[in-house]
Amino acid sequence: MSSVFKIKYEVFFNYKRVIQLNAFRLIRIVTNMGRRESYEKAKTKLLSDNNICKANRSLWEDFFEWEERKLKRTNNLSRLDEATYKTLSQYVGKFKNVNKWFNSKAWKDLTKDEIQKVYDDLEDGVIKNRFGKPYADRKSYYTKIFKAKPFKMAGKAEIAEEVFEFFRPVDNSVVNYIEFDDFKKLATATNTLSQKLLLWLAWDIGENIMSLLQLRKRDFRRQLNPETNETEYLVDLRKEILKRSRTPRVEITLFTETVELLDVALKNMEDNDLLFTFGQRQAAKFMGQCVNITGAKCMPKGKGPTFKDLRSSMCCYLLKEGWRIEEANGRLGHSPGNLSMVSRYANYLALDKHIPKKKLSDNIMRGAKNALEDSKKTVRLYEMRFTDQQERLESLEKEKKQTNDLIKELIKKVSELQSGMKTSTFIPTVQ
Repeated sequence: MSSVFKIKYEVFFNYKRVIQLNAFRLIRIVTNMGRRESYEKAKTKLLSDNNICKANRSLWEDFFEWEERKLKRTNNLSRLDEATYKTLSQYVGKFKNVNKWFNSKAWKDLTKDEIQKVYDDLEDGVIKNRFGKPYADRKSYYTKIFKAKPFKMAGKAEIAEEVFEFFRPVDNSVVNYIEFDDFKKLATATNTLSQKLLLWLAWDIGENIMSLLQLRKRDFRRQLNPETNETEYLVDLRKEILKRSRTPRVEITLFTETVELLDVALKNMEDNDLLFTFGQRQAAKFMGQCVNITGAKCMPKGKGPTFKDLRSSMCCYLLKEGWRIEEANGRLGHSPGNLSMVSRYANYLALDKHIPKKKLSDNIMRGAKNALEDSKKTVRLYEMRFTDQQERLESLEKEKKQTNDLIKELIKKVSELQSGMKTSTFIPTVQ
């Protein structure tokens, strides 16, 4: 490649990247403005609908004012952001549905029997969504409408408390994850370096896909690990790019593949440049293509993995590699006291059963070892007794032999004395 052609190629590549970055920024700005405008438009339409009784519209208007103020103050915001507009928009849809279930009756006039009927119909699948199926998100209606501020403002808090006496939130205990080898197959099916890097970051860091797509070059710091002397990156997960339930933190990359890909991707970038120039929809699209190519399936249900499943897969992998629940929980960005999700993973993998099993095995081995030691002691005792008896027998045999020899010697001497006495007592007489 000639130097002139190389320069032209680099200029074209950089120009193309600038266009992509500017387009992505514009899309994000429009999306954020779209959420605000969409919410304001939907709220205005709801509050001006003459088919809805005035009492309900007045109640909802007061609620929206209260909820907007709550969201700003509880999240330390000077103005509402994209996430808060998303929350508010959900209330618009829920109010319309609940109003339909009660046939547009004023909430302040609802009776216990009417509230009970709606609750029972929701639970029994009588009330269906626009797809003709029972509502799967019933819990959100119970916790955000009936047992929350809207019904409290309508003066129905005590009645709702009685009606929902037996309500128990159903915890979704399904754990979807893929093995590390299956993930590596996914990563090899990508078409571009950016796609592969996003997959490795999702597996390595384990953060939400929308947060990863908002990372910039300045969020990465390259360093040598002081323990292993290997290259790694510090990833700054800032508060403004995380879900509200996540803890802002700095995580260290764990895999060399992530480091190698980051080395290439960050090389010609400016500090404020976005690491990825595509959005969530494009990411989901290429993830689906990788799943179709590799045929990767999640355990235990066999569904195709998503970016969310990579987060749980990373956690399961770390737990199986020996990380403590608290360590894996911290990497996921949960607060120290919120161990429910990671504990669910550990419980599904039966990792928390390994220690008791090991204790049982150790006890069995210890018992067998003690029994063996006792047997050895008994054998040694019998051996000592046998040896002692052998020595005593040998000693007795030796003493017996000595005694016999002594007796023989005495008999011989007695015989000699008797012979001598006969010789000495015979005296012939002289006549």
